[in-house]
Formats: sequence, C-alpha cells, structure tokens
Amino acid sequence: MINRRDFIRNSGIVLGTAAVGQSAFANPTANKAKTIRVGLVGCGGRGTGAVFQALDADPDVHVVALADVFQDNLSNALSALNAKYGDRIEVTEKTSYLGFDAYEKLIKSDVDVVLLCTPPNFRPTHLSLAIKEGKHVFCEKPVAIDIPGLHQVEEAVKLAKQKNLSIVSGFCFRYSFPNRELISRIHGGALGDIKAVSTFRHGGELSYRERQPGWSDLEYQLRNWFYYQRYSGDMIVEQTIHSIDYMSWVLNNELPVKVTATGGRQSRPWNKYGNVYDHFTVEYEYGNGFRGFHFGRQQNGTTSRNTVEVMGTKGYANVAINSSYELFGEQPWKNEQRLNNMYQTQHDELFKALKEGRTVNDGDFMVNSTLLAIWGRASAYSGKTITLDEILNSKEQLGPSVDNYEWNMKADELPIARPGSYKFV
Repeated sequence: MINRRDFIRNSGIVLGTAAVGQSAFANPTANKAKTIRVGLVGCGGRGTGAVFQALDADPDVHVVALADVFQDNLSNALSALNAKYGDRIEVTEKTSYLGFDAYEKLIKSDVDVVLLCTPPNFRPTHLSLAIKEGKHVFCEKPVAIDIPGLHQVEEAVKLAKQKNLSIVSGFCFRYSFPNRELISRIHGGALGDIKAVSTFRHGGELSYRERQPGWSDLEYQLRNWFYYQRYSGDMIVEQTIHSIDYMSWVLNNELPVKVTATGGRQSRPWNKYGNVYDHFTVEYEYGNGFRGFHFGRQQNGTTSRNTVEVMGTKGYANVAINSSYELFGEQPWKNEQRLNNMYQTQHDELFKALKEGRTVNDGDFMVNSTLLAIWGRASAYSGKTITLDEILNSKEQLGPSVDNYEWNMKADELPIARPGSYKFV
C-alpha cells in the first residue's frame, strides 16, 4: 500500500548518468550522433501538437515512428509532419505501427524519446513499458483514471529515477513563466500563511463526432473518448485536473486528509454523450481548518472562467489563466512580461535537459494531482466523504487491461453514476 509520505515529494531537475541498456540520451555526452530519435504514441490532435512542439524544441529532433489504433489519425499526422519538417521525418511503412499493440512495437523500437498522447486509460501501461525499455517520456495528463493504474504509474516513476530517465508531464500550468514567478513568491512568503485556495474551470462542452457508417460501438466511443468513464475518467480527471494541479502546486504538493464532492449531469441528454458528468464541486480538507475548493463545469451557453484565488494572512493572489497574474497585500506584484507558450516550453526544457545530460522528472506531482482528481470524482459519484487511506486502497478499475483490448470487445457500459446508489470500492 502507498502511504502518505510516499506521495508527498516534490519533483525537480536532477543531474544524472545513463543506466546500462538505456537510450544513449540518458547520457548525451556518450552519444556521438546528435540526432534525438522520437516516437509518438497517439496521433490525434494533442499528439500531433506535441510532436510538432518536440520538433520545434531542438533542430536535432527527428521523428522516426508513429503509433495509433486508427489509420486516418496516423496518416493525417504523417502528412502534416512531412509537409512542415521534410527530411527530419524518418517514419517509414515499417515504423508506422497500427493497432492496440502498436504502442509496444514503437516503444521497443530504436527511439530515444516517446511521446504518450493516447486517451489516459492507456497511460499506466504505456508509461511503465517506456520506462522499463529505457526511454525518456513526455506524457499527457492525467496519468491514470483509477487508483490501481495510479499505483502502476508510481512504480514507473520510481524506476525512472533509478534509471535517470526524464518524465515531463502534460501539466502545462507548471511550465508557464508567470505561474512559476507567482508560485515562487507565494512559497517565499509573499502571502504569509495560506488560508484557502479556490480554483474554477468553467467552459463549454468538448467536440463530438457523430457516428459514421461502419463504426463499431468501441470505435465510436474511442472517437469520443472524453465522454466515457473507461477512457477519460470523467471531466474532472481529463480536463479540469489542470486547476486541481495548480492548487496542489500552491500547497507544495501536500495531500488532504479527506475529500467531499458533489457533481452531476444537468445539460447533456442521458441517452447521448456517454456516461460522464458535466459539473463537479470539490472540497479538499487538509486539516487545521484549511480547505481547498475546486469548481468545474462543461456546459454550453454558460459563463466561462479559468481562475485561481489564494488567500493568505498577508495578502491574496488572483490568477486568470493566460490573462493576468497578480499578488495583493504586503508584497504586491503583477506580471508585466509577455506570456510564453507553456506547451512549447515543456518540450524545450525536456530536450535541453537531454542535451545537457540532466533529467527532468515530473513524476511525483503528476501522481499527486491525478490522485486528487480521481479522489474528487469518487466522492462526487458516491456522495460520500472519502479519506486518504480509503482512496489509496481503492480497488475500482474502470475498464479492462490494455492487453485485453481488441476490436470485438464490449464497449463501455458503465451507467451514469447516481450518488447514494454508486458504491465506492
């Protein structure tokens, strides 16, 4: 069982050397060729964006392999890459991997860095194999959709540290320069003792693909994966987790002692758009009267909001993501610098570290923040207050093992959760 102390560790940049059998870029000074060989698992919109950012991060990055379950995703990504980057794209028919086992073939191929951008239910298995095979990783958030999967990720993070492998996560707010400056000032005491944190992520619904002739139930769901518990873990785990991660960052990745949440489905019809909620409200209780609050909503026609507020004994912070960053009180501050592209910065820093013989490991905080999101969902679904020990010992698995996926398998048939009837396991 994972205990509280195991989870509460801050990540950082560590000087490292290569372990036996690893990619040469675990120790770049030992590599005579400068080329960094990159493979992408998951060629949808986010994956294609990530691989473009990897190529823009360093001129020595070459993309050598692609993997996806859908031929059109893979073909579209390859066409876009060839059109922009020419001879830096070395993907061949042999290194274009298709199917549910495509990830394994790519990870076991001759790549230095793997970009993991599939739906998050696949992440624990994909990440574990990548680290086992000695690959550096960029992985999108979240890193799991249930607690058994999260335990698998934590083991992979430990192994990555032993092997001096980099893991950069998709928690992009931590790669925003204004966010970093503001958090540094908060941690330096600018607001005094923190008394409360609230986060809002209110917006509209995500895109939706109408069912096409010939699509099986499974294909239809995978084309609309964020509307299904099995693949996304619900909106709080898949999207609004960014806000929860910000709260955790403010609090130095400390974990609460218990969580009470509510949520539901008000705007979406119950016979369409899968089995996820369209709103959540969560109270994270940290002890000594301190609480953090998260509000998430995906409903068309409603007011959008993406903010973080921090209250302290010496002042307060107001953040409107991608807009304004300001501290008020005894040590006021306001960001006046141009915003950086935090998505690009993730890759810039990953590949710079590889070139310089350093490792970047986001593993500890990406595990913690994913835990907080899963915890909030479990409380909202069940209608119960859930303690830290209870959530860490959860046995619930939202779907089958990655190795059991095949096109004739049953699709996600989980019901929309009804608090009071849903049983937390």
